[in-house]
Amino acid sequence: MAAAPNPKAGVSMDSTPQIQLTPVHHSTLAPLREPLFRSLWIAAVISYTGSWMQNVATGWLMSSLTPSPLWVSLVQVALSLPVFLIALPAGALADMIDRRKFLLVTQSSMVAAAAVLGVLTITGAVTPQLLLVFTFLLGVGAVMNDPAWQALTPDLVAPPKLASAVALNSAGFNIARAVGPALGGFVIATAGSGVAFLLNALSFFGVILFLYRWKPATRELPSAGNLTTAIAGGMRYLRQDGRIRAVLVRTVAFTLFASAFWALLPLIARVYGAEGYGIMLACFGVGALVGAAVLSRLRRKLSFDGIVAAGNLIFAGALFGLVRCQPLALSSLCAAGAGLAWIINLASLNFVAQTAAPAWVRARVMSMYILALGGGLALGSAAWGIVAAQMEIKFTLTTAAIGLCAGLLLAPWCRLNHFESSQT
Repeated sequence: MAAAPNPKAGVSMDSTPQIQLTPVHHSTLAPLREPLFRSLWIAAVISYTGSWMQNVATGWLMSSLTPSPLWVSLVQVALSLPVFLIALPAGALADMIDRRKFLLVTQSSMVAAAAVLGVLTITGAVTPQLLLVFTFLLGVGAVMNDPAWQALTPDLVAPPKLASAVALNSAGFNIARAVGPALGGFVIATAGSGVAFLLNALSFFGVILFLYRWKPATRELPSAGNLTTAIAGGMRYLRQDGRIRAVLVRTVAFTLFASAFWALLPLIARVYGAEGYGIMLACFGVGALVGAAVLSRLRRKLSFDGIVAAGNLIFAGALFGLVRCQPLALSSLCAAGAGLAWIINLASLNFVAQTAAPAWVRARVMSMYILALGGGLALGSAAWGIVAAQMEIKFTLTTAAIGLCAGLLLAPWCRLNHFESSQT
């Protein structure tokens, strides 16, 4: 393996791996035929499901502990705040040390936090303050884990299968998104939030077992530099690589407007009741699975810019239709369209980010992508909530749909195709 560039030195663009992307195409399910990827994917889906159970149980428990809307809203703040505080340091750290050992530490820390919270809840010792503290700790663990986790995928599958692997990872997350809340609601109703927390702690053990037994190829680590230097090296790489900048700009442009769906869906679904809300979320998950299934076919016919443009237009159509389709069946169809567009856009952007960056800086690039994704969703959700409070929901979602279409104007200056053509 070639020596990793010194983070203190100027960034060399020659270090980008030359990966042949376009001549060979594999089905979306092809990575599951590789035992390593299949084992980790199954373990990850179980872990994601546990995390969604945890999220549902946390919100329910806080509403049981206090009727204050402020305290209930602080749960989401505790979950999202770590993205802004530590995403970049987490990516730098994952590039500086052994990623496998790093992931073992982060996964184990989340097991401990979920288990202690479960015990405190079952024994009746939990308070709103303690619930926020442990929710924040779990958020920290997740953010510390994510850049290294995403940087791991190219080590598990052959380069021609990477796009399908990224799509499958996104599909697995959306499977958990559909199953986890429903399962969490059942567990809370029958056994309480504390048991849901303990089940989340158990859900991490499949991933931990995989990481413990897995013996990856040796990766040469930087021999000098500290965390600050590593972050600075990642930022220098960002300034010199237009492909990564294009991914980040397009990610923010999409999530800022697409976040209107997540911000306002509970209000849109209120007329259908809790059951209708669950059906719409399930349809979003089904649409995401369809998107993951067709992504490999789309890549044979469209460039990355073409796929993202199609995703923006489909999501815009879904937002436009959500507030104009009264029957639940039509609203659910719009939610499924949003799910399809969500997966083909973010899986494509994620793939470009993972493959454009060389191994020595990949986790730092993924941390920037995570920051762009989380920041766009958080800022967009807050902004659309404010707009909807002043204007009607129909106006708000229509404006967001127009914004998604207008975002396509960025394509000439932020081309993803440059990445594809430069690798062939």
